[in-house]
Amino acid sequence: MQIVILYDTKFGNTEKIARAVARGASELGTVRLMDGSQIVLPFADRHDLLLVGGPTQKRGMSPGFREVVDALVSGDVQGLPTAAFDTRYRGSTWLMGSAASEAAKRLQKAGAMLVTAPESFFIGRGGPLERQALETGEVERAEAWGRAVGAAALATGRTAA
Repeated sequence: MQIVILYDTKFGNTEKIARAVARGASELGTVRLMDGSQIVLPFADRHDLLLVGGPTQKRGMSPGFREVVDALVSGDVQGLPTAAFDTRYRGSTWLMGSAASEAAKRLQKAGAMLVTAPESFFIGRGGPLERQALETGEVERAEAWGRAVGAAALATGRTAA
């Protein structure tokens, strides 16, 4: 299975999660991890699974994450197994928002096939933004999520084993 993970990060927490997701997903296939600036359109080679992630800022997608998703939905994602993740503060999505939920809706509307619900990984509050770190256990949870998403994509029968 060919897996691509595209992410945006500002303070490095989303990159840590993306790398952990990649470690988990790599148990099921070959993973290509790219930050959003590396995306090349049209998204030439067809992949078996596309994972996208970015930070939640101001209750929605960060500008960089929005650019990644905009680039993808302007291309051909029809039927492509996809999942979205974000980093954000713990709390109700009604209050905090979720970049992953917004990205998933946009990708699904463009024809992508969501293989699982959007997932959030949590950042602890306190101190300057650049020093806020992931909550304890989130990296391990991201690895497990990467494995689970890969397995869900395989279960759809639309991926190469």
